Amino acid sequence: MSNNIVIERLTSLETSIEELASVLVQVVEDGASVGFLPPLSQEEAIRYWRSVPDPEVLLFVARLDGRIAAAVQLQLCGKLNGSHRAEIAKLMTHPQCRRRGIARKLMLAAEEAALEENRSLLVLDTREGDPSNLLYASLGYQLAGRIPGFARSADGSLDATMIYYKNIGR
Repeated sequence: MSNNIVIERLTSLETSIEELASVLVQVVEDGASVGFLPPLSQEEAIRYWRSVPDPEVLLFVARLDGRIAAAVQLQLCGKLNGSHRAEIAKLMTHPQCRRRGIARKLMLAAEEAALEENRSLLVLDTREGDPSNLLYASLGYQLAGRIPGFARSADGSLDATMIYYKNIGR
């Protein structure tokens, strides 16, 4: 595999839903904390992706040599008092495609889109101890706090989540 990475915003899932589902199944199987527990079937993953399209959810994918290798969502806050903020959600990179800068490129695309949507504050959460904590810190996200026992892992243990924020206003 080369490093031909292309970031794009998906406005329709019609031609990509199978690939998105496959990436989701693989990251869950690999232990990612993205709201699911293994084993996750392809059918269940497809059902999830069918529920995602919404005017307030911007979906970005990274294609590596033409195939979807990663995805991230920018969830725009629709509340009147939150029109300045958005949440980064479900950042996932296929296990075979990690350590190539793909997640960083997706995050930067999401941040740029947030600015275009007049959002100045981004928030996100991630499981304590996951490698993503290092990525978010390297991108300038600040740790706001830790919530113990937030998410269940495949082994039944309850893991803490780390809440991060970043002011991106120009």
